[in-house]
Amino acid sequence: MPQSSTGSTEADTFLVVCGHTHLFPGARCRLQGLSDPQAFAADPWPIDLDLCFSDDVVTEAELRIEDTARPVHTVSACTTGAGAPVDGRSWLIREFVRTGDEVELTIGSPAWT
Repeated sequence: MPQSSTGSTEADTFLVVCGHTHLFPGARCRLQGLSDPQAFAADPWPIDLDLCFSDDVVTEAELRIEDTARPVHTVSACTTGAGAPVDGRSWLIREFVRTGDEVELTIGSPAWT
């Protein structure tokens, strides 16, 4: 579904699955549930996310489109499955790639917003 002038008309929150217990530059995560992953990969719009890490910890996140060169992925603070606290942080998104019915996000450097 193409982006409207007020944002997507899709569901409020989307699942993002990450193959690690935390984010870092180069980490890849899979965004699921978009009705038109090709359109989103080509021209992402702001959405709310539930980020699920490999240790089954789920935390709130959001994708923001700002005046930076790249979209920003902001993740709430959480505690890993092993009990380690992880501060909330914002990350630039290096790349969006459609992979079937998902969009793979490649995490870039920290965003100092």
